[in-house]
Amino acid sequence: MREETYQIDNVEPVLILGFQDQHLKKIDAAYPDSKITARGSTIKISGPDKDCKELLEIFNELERMAVHNEDLTESDLETVLALKHSDRKTEKPNPLHDTRVTGDFILNTHTGEAITAKTPGQKKILKAAAANDIVFTIGPAGTGKTYTSVALAVKALKERKVKKIVLARPAVEAGETLGFLPGDLREKIDPYLRPLYDALEDMIEYDRLEMHLAKNSIEIAPLAYMRGRTLNNAFVILDEAQNTTNMQMKMFLTRIGFNSKAIITGDITQTDLPHKQKSGLISIQKILKDIDGISFVYLDENDVVRHKLVRDIIEAYDKYENKKNKKS
Repeated sequence: MREETYQIDNVEPVLILGFQDQHLKKIDAAYPDSKITARGSTIKISGPDKDCKELLEIFNELERMAVHNEDLTESDLETVLALKHSDRKTEKPNPLHDTRVTGDFILNTHTGEAITAKTPGQKKILKAAAANDIVFTIGPAGTGKTYTSVALAVKALKERKVKKIVLARPAVEAGETLGFLPGDLREKIDPYLRPLYDALEDMIEYDRLEMHLAKNSIEIAPLAYMRGRTLNNAFVILDEAQNTTNMQMKMFLTRIGFNSKAIITGDITQTDLPHKQKSGLISIQKILKDIDGISFVYLDENDVVRHKLVRDIIEAYDKYENKKNKKS
C-alpha cells in the first residue's frame, strides 16, 4: 500500500471535488481498492501503487482542465475517467502523461492548447499515418476519427510537407442530391461539411483559416467535386466514408497523386445509403487488405472521448445487433 497527497493550488477545491464532493465520490467509486479523502484543498490517497499513480494523474488533469475552462463539468470528469479506464484495459501507456515526449502530441490549437492522441485507437492512427500513404480509420461516433485526421493534415500543412489540404464528404447521401436545397452552392453544402469546419476552427485562427480557404490551400468540398482531379502534394481526408458507393470510393482513391497522403474515416454501422446499396467502406476492407502502403485502423467503444453515455449507447447497439444477427 502507498500513501500520496495532492494539493489543489490553482482553482477553488469545489471545482475539482464537486458540489457536496460529488466528483470525489465518483472518482472514489472508480477505484474501490483505494481510499480518497479531502480536507480543504488537500486530497489524501492511499491504495495500491498503480491506483495512487493514476489518481494523482487524474487530479492533475482535472485541475489543468478546470484552469483552462474556468469550470469542470461532470462530463469532463467522465471523459478523464473513461480515458484512464481505456488505458488500463488495453495496457497502453497513460494518455495523460507528457505527450510531447512520447510522440502522442500532434500540434497546438490557435489558443495554445495541445492536441494529442488521447486513446489507444487514436495513437494507432498517428502510427499508421506516419508509415503509410493511405489510412482507413473505422470506428463508432465519438472516437475522434475526424478530429485526429484533420489535426494531422493541419500539422503537415504547417510543416510544409504538403501544399494543400483537401477535405471531402459525401453530401446528404451517396447520391449527393443537393439541388432541392435553398441557397447558393456553399449554403447548400456547408451544413454537411460543418464538422470539418469545426475541427479546423479549433486549430487555425479565423482570419488565417479564411485566408487558406480563399487561396484554396485548404479546400472543403463534397465528394462529387473530386471527379476528374489529380491531387498532388496534398493531405486528403474523406470523412463519413460509409456513405460512399463502391464506385465513389474507387473514384476518390484514384485521385491521389504524388507526395500525397489520404485518410478515410467512417462508421460502418451508420450508413445512410439507399436500401441494398453496399457501402464502399465495407467492400474496400477486402479489396485493399493486402496492399503495402495502405493501413486499416479500427477503433471501438474504448476510444470514445465524448460523454460517457455515448460509450453506453454504442455498447447497447452492438448487443442489440449481435442478438438480432443470431436470431436471423
